[in-house]
Amino acid sequence: MSWLSALGHTARAGFAVERRRLEPLSALRGALGLAFVIGVSLWLFSPAVAASSAFGAYQAAIATFQRSWRPRPQLALVSGATLGVSTFLGYLSASHLALFLALLAVWAFLSGLSWAAGPTVGVMASSNVAIMLITITLPSSVAEAAGHAAMSLFGGLVQAALLVLFPFSRWRPHRDALADALAAEADYARRLRHDPHADFDPEPLMEAREAAQLTPREHRHRPAELSGARGLAERIRPVLASLADPALGAPAEGVERDRVRELLAAAAAVLDAAARAVRRGTPLALDAPSVATLRTPDTGDVLTGPARRSALRLKALLGDVIETADPAGRSTAAPDAPPQAAARADAVREEATRATLARTREPGAPQEPPAPGAHTAPPPPDEPPLPVEPAEPAAPAVLHRPGLISLVPVVARSMRAELRPDSAILRHAIRVTAVALLGYLIGTLLPFGHGYWAPLAAVMVMRPDFSRTYSRAVARFGGTLLGVIAATGILQLTEPSVRVSALLAVVCAALMYLLMRTGYAVSQFFVSGYVVFLLGMGGEEWTQTVPERVVLTLIGGLLAMASYALFPAWETPRLRTRLADWLTAAGRYAAEVVERYATPAGPDDTRVRTALLEARAAHTAWQEALARAAHEPVRSRGLSRTSADDAEEAIGAFSRAAMLMEAHLPERGAVPVPAAQRLAHALRTTTERGARDLRDRRVPQWDEVRAALAAWDGEGVPDRVVRRGAGMLLAALEQVSEAAEESPSFAESRAERAAGE
Repeated sequence: MSWLSALGHTARAGFAVERRRLEPLSALRGALGLAFVIGVSLWLFSPAVAASSAFGAYQAAIATFQRSWRPRPQLALVSGATLGVSTFLGYLSASHLALFLALLAVWAFLSGLSWAAGPTVGVMASSNVAIMLITITLPSSVAEAAGHAAMSLFGGLVQAALLVLFPFSRWRPHRDALADALAAEADYARRLRHDPHADFDPEPLMEAREAAQLTPREHRHRPAELSGARGLAERIRPVLASLADPALGAPAEGVERDRVRELLAAAAAVLDAAARAVRRGTPLALDAPSVATLRTPDTGDVLTGPARRSALRLKALLGDVIETADPAGRSTAAPDAPPQAAARADAVREEATRATLARTREPGAPQEPPAPGAHTAPPPPDEPPLPVEPAEPAAPAVLHRPGLISLVPVVARSMRAELRPDSAILRHAIRVTAVALLGYLIGTLLPFGHGYWAPLAAVMVMRPDFSRTYSRAVARFGGTLLGVIAATGILQLTEPSVRVSALLAVVCAALMYLLMRTGYAVSQFFVSGYVVFLLGMGGEEWTQTVPERVVLTLIGGLLAMASYALFPAWETPRLRTRLADWLTAAGRYAAEVVERYATPAGPDDTRVRTALLEARAAHTAWQEALARAAHEPVRSRGLSRTSADDAEEAIGAFSRAAMLMEAHLPERGAVPVPAAQRLAHALRTTTERGARDLRDRRVPQWDEVRAALAAWDGEGVPDRVVRRGAGMLLAALEQVSEAAEESPSFAESRAERAAGE
């Protein structure tokens, strides 16, 4: 993409306005906290103290709107406390330019490096540095600076107290995250009916996992329906894929395929109903046709082999979903269902307890080869098979979220890990430091009285990637220009008093809280009005603040944009590395799955789960890198767009094959498959070697995996899932090599090596 096209895209992205669900009560709560702090400060102190304390309460409220699963009162307290410390230290050094520049450099560098701990920490740190540049100009003595710092902390305390006293929809984000995961599974089941190889975006499951990480206090007060359903959704996904896939499940056409489609439709209906119940906190409403499909007694006769095992396992999991989403047993029929539907809905729970008959042969059913984990001794032929009682389900694992004190070393380790030359976060920290210092010096030298606007604007718009930095710079200038024009017009028409200016500032803050997620330009419009009214309350004339803010905001935005152009961290050249990281993580996941066939440990083995989460994180990092690279004004020196798409599809197929095998993991103590150990080792070593080849622009080779499969064919495999799944893994790896071979950069590398030889 050319520079002109990239700039046009970022400008359009900066002024984009999105439709988002508004939170008027939360916005009103933040505005009331701000109004309370300003009122108390005006009553007890001066307008200057009120302006300083207002920034603390304002920033603390913004922190509570960040996309974070940490308790909101903690975010407000941390924001107020860190702003107070920054204000006090900044004032102590402000009279000595060299000392203050040193402090500003340290603060800016740490704020840029804090993005390693996540966007919430990065945004809060950047905001504190920016607001500190304003608040240090308000006190006139050390005692006043200490008072201003205390009032910043007081603003955070007020916002935290309001969050505790008025926790509007306390669990709604957690309900939405879990409901979105269940709804995504339902949509996946519907798409599998028509496309057995349909893709699945794991983002809802990852978001639900983040939401499930709770502090001990949150865990004690969590609604019962939010416990356990996420883990069930994780386990249902591979079962759905295994049931639908023709290679390991039912044939592509015929009676078995028709039954599979019916089961997938019923599963989608149950998951959708569970999602609605979780989201709204209402009784579970199941429709009669779906219940009847799950209750059909001849499923074990129609389906055979792995498809039969998957179907019965799916029934058991859906029964657990119903119990989890409706722990009080309040299941009801859908409004348009017949009266018998409620009784059938309750009967699904009883049916789920019999789903473990997946490994018990039905009378008259043809004998099939025993699967890994199957009972080695069949029931006597003269006796009917006895129902197998399901094992007591394990209590859902609690994902603990570390407290603030224990989080400090975690953040420190994350920041220290980015202190390497190839780190994009480190380059961002260096850019922020340089721009903050240069902007402050420029603002000081210019004939304006508020030179801090230039570094403030630069620090607030800068992000570790190109697109967001440029789009936010354009949006900030546009929103600031329109905001100060509107606020100036109001000041000229009304000439408000101190109290009216404070009221107008609170109104602007409330509107900003309400609309801040719809677009950065929209939020900056109201932020500009808030600052104009707040500084007017402190005695500043609009003729002093408005023109210089527009000019200095433009300078700050241009500095931010120039810094990225001169010292970039382009994502395009690193695409090969991102792809190699994903291949390595996917290889570990596949190796762990295959190894469980050699050493059966049950379907809930933590090693498989850990490897799966690492593979998902690497996949997400690849997708985010690919999206960022698509809008960079850089010529591709790594993977072509076509090769990247083909490689992504191949590694996705590789991960999917491993997931299908995971759906049939043998139970603990089952008959092992010794040859699987060699294949697992080959998968682990060759994918790591293949990742190094991708980084070095060489085409990966998979000879060791082929050799392991060839030796395996000679020994024989007791279940087709194991052998067919292994063949699918190899086929996907060969597609990765084909995608790399077609990339022009790999061809150039081969030519260079051939010329050197």
